[in-house]
Amino acid sequence: MADDPAVQIAMPSFAELEAAGAVIGEVRIANDNIFDLDNPKEDVFLFRLANKLHIRTRQSVIQRSLLFRSGDILSAQKIEESERLLLTNRYLYTVDIQPVGWHDGVVDVEVRTRDTWTIEPGIHFSRSGGSNSTGLSLREGNLAGSGIFVGYSQSSDVDRKGSEFEIGQSHAFGGWTQIDMKLADYDDGKSQSFNFGRPFYALDTRWAAGVSALHDERIESIYQDGAIIGQYRHKQDGAEVFGGWSNGLIDGWTHRYSIGLNYQDDAYANDPALVAPPDVPADETLVTPFLRYELIQDNYEKVFNRNKIERPEFFALGFNSKVQVGRALTSLGSTRDLWVYSAKVSDGVQAPRGNDLLGNITLSGRYGDGHAERLAFGGNVRYYVPHAKRALFYAAASGDLVHNPQLQDLLLLGGDNGLRGYPLRYQSGEHRALFTIEERVYTDWYPFRLFRVGGAIFYDVGRAWGGPLQNPVNPGWLSDVGFGLRILSDRSSFGNVVHVDLAFPLNADPAIDSVQFLVKSYANF
Repeated sequence: MADDPAVQIAMPSFAELEAAGAVIGEVRIANDNIFDLDNPKEDVFLFRLANKLHIRTRQSVIQRSLLFRSGDILSAQKIEESERLLLTNRYLYTVDIQPVGWHDGVVDVEVRTRDTWTIEPGIHFSRSGGSNSTGLSLREGNLAGSGIFVGYSQSSDVDRKGSEFEIGQSHAFGGWTQIDMKLADYDDGKSQSFNFGRPFYALDTRWAAGVSALHDERIESIYQDGAIIGQYRHKQDGAEVFGGWSNGLIDGWTHRYSIGLNYQDDAYANDPALVAPPDVPADETLVTPFLRYELIQDNYEKVFNRNKIERPEFFALGFNSKVQVGRALTSLGSTRDLWVYSAKVSDGVQAPRGNDLLGNITLSGRYGDGHAERLAFGGNVRYYVPHAKRALFYAAASGDLVHNPQLQDLLLLGGDNGLRGYPLRYQSGEHRALFTIEERVYTDWYPFRLFRVGGAIFYDVGRAWGGPLQNPVNPGWLSDVGFGLRILSDRSSFGNVVHVDLAFPLNADPAIDSVQFLVKSYANF
């Protein structure tokens, strides 16, 4: 019945099947290899060899990412959310869930996926703000088709150089348990982190729990005018345990509640071998019981050619908020009694003609001894205007401020964080604003059927100001124009978008280059 083309055409949608009270029958997993050898453009020696060498994702790995099972009453919402969850696994290239058989109130469902190439031996180079970063790596994002990530890398950038080893699994023990461990050794210190827990993995998840730990040693640098004016050593130990509960998804909304305990110990010290900074923070220990509340609206839009090239994306257009309040207590070992708080709110609007407006606001800080301290407030909006099949106008605006900050809290602006025509960390201050407009083009050029290519013309204008380390040479508004390529490694699980840009500062002082060349890998366009 499912193989009859006429039946396929007449198959009801999942929404219609849900309205009819359908029950899920057989769930078929069809996990395709990296390349489609039935396509003459992909039936070549190199791609046939890649398919033979690649171990496909196990059907059980795909099965345990689904929110529905045989015998369940069909829910179109759970079908759609399963697709979103599967696509968060970077070892999958595409996901397509369709009804393939409908008889006697029972619907058979096919989940068809296509893998990506998950072994990444790499030589990495990036340049932004006039500084280079290099690295070597060997990563496997889907070890023997199991969904396990393991990787080793060596890197060198303006802040530090060293090596990292990481291993993780998001579906341990056949369920939704997540385990991640990272070990790193750098020229200025070391870092170890460990996470173990069961998150709120879906909108209808009823409980979550987890524990994490961190040890990190590094040299912190203080910048002014793009140059380091002081450094100090920072050692941090932290841990957190939490448990949460929810009534699940009700009428399109999810409420989540969590309680937990956070431990953080920060120690700072001058180093005789380093240039002393203007100030070194005082050592501090905080042991903080906390409450957390989340409110999430189920409203997502599936789009193409926004932040990726010819790849599906899901924009969260619904209201989403998270608020956390904790109390650090000396009776538990804290250095001081403090209120510690954070909040984040995001929302989106789908405007006419496929335009999308997305925004978020963040707030964090502490309150003690009768005043607020280390308060950070920020927000951004992003506007996407597709005006042709492969062209889009993009605009973004962001603003931040800090109140009663420590030196390491000051806001930086330069070539590495948004102002592409200037050296990295060129301005610093207690206030920051950045505006960007881009004309994006998503071409249909598909070299070797391995890379997607796009381009952008951009204009940035921004400023960071106020505070003790404001740029004394060029403290005003800065702007730049530029253009560049966007290259997406389409068949790799590590398929970030490589930006290759030329940016021209418009308000530069003679001491900086008139052209900035940038090469960097980002998650998005």
